[in-house]
Amino acid sequence: MVGRLETGIDVLDRKLDGGLPPGCVVAYTADPASQSELLLYELTAARGTLYLTTERSDDVVRHSIESSPARVGSPTIRYVKPEDSLEEARRLVSALPDGANLIVDTMDVIERTDRDAYRDFLNDLKSQMLETGSIAVLHCLKGDDVPTNRSTTVHMADAVFDLQTDVQAAEVENFMTVPKFRGGGAPTERIKLELAEQVAIDTSRDIA
Repeated sequence: MVGRLETGIDVLDRKLDGGLPPGCVVAYTADPASQSELLLYELTAARGTLYLTTERSDDVVRHSIESSPARVGSPTIRYVKPEDSLEEARRLVSALPDGANLIVDTMDVIERTDRDAYRDFLNDLKSQMLETGSIAVLHCLKGDDVPTNRSTTVHMADAVFDLQTDVQAAEVENFMTVPKFRGGGAPTERIKLELAEQVAIDTSRDIA
């Protein structure tokens, strides 16, 4: 589709009619035990990327990206301290250049801040994405201790990418679904992914 920005992940771009609309904010939900970061790393190859890490140090994230066998870029990586995560993230996002990627890994720390302040942050984030023609991917971990503002993230995001990991006796299976996509053209079926050296569609059996 004309005007969309490629994610750099072929299987997703094909399913999304060429990519994501400029200004799009994506909530990317996944289990902590999955290899969900692999998708984030590959996103950095498409264009300049600001990578905000709220839990792992910037050195650890940089090492993981540089060690990835997949095609990756050279993102600007910044560690956001938990004690002032909202204001620090706001400051860093405000300097985002035109046509960039923003990755927040993970949102959990920021989602535990004051609800009204957090809602304002998401509104400002969306405005910044539209103004710069950029894409934001917010990595949201599933689990027992879900942050109180998770529902706000999912509601205000333009799209939701949900990675589901099924652990079977013989293999681990990963499926991507897109239950929400305001930009239109979302795939209606779940996509079976192979998360190994790179994100690829699994063609070993029919996609259910």
